[in-house]
Amino acid sequence: MNIQIFGVKKCFDTKKAERYFKERRINYQYVDFSIRSLSKGELQSVKNAVGLKNLINPQAKEYKRLNMDRIISPNLQEELLLNNPGLLRTPIVRNGKQATVGYAPEVWESWE
Repeated sequence: MNIQIFGVKKCFDTKKAERYFKERRINYQYVDFSIRSLSKGELQSVKNAVGLKNLINPQAKEYKRLNMDRIISPNLQEELLLNNPGLLRTPIVRNGKQATVGYAPEVWESWE
């Protein structure tokens, strides 16, 4: 398994995801959105696995500020996600081409 966890340290679900993999002694790479965002390729991979709508956090401050509810162009939404990682729901957990958004231990169990 090649697990990557994308999130922010203040997110409780991100902390729970890290704990899930630590308790099972599964190595993972943690990527902090306050330091680095998803690359274009990473975003495409995650989007293909979970869908663009599932990646967007409508409760985010940036969502309202950027009027995301009015933007219907998927290309523009993707561009905004790349430049504003605060719009993403966390944690995003990747295992190769598979991915989840949010705390999803039932899915992660099937990866083991």
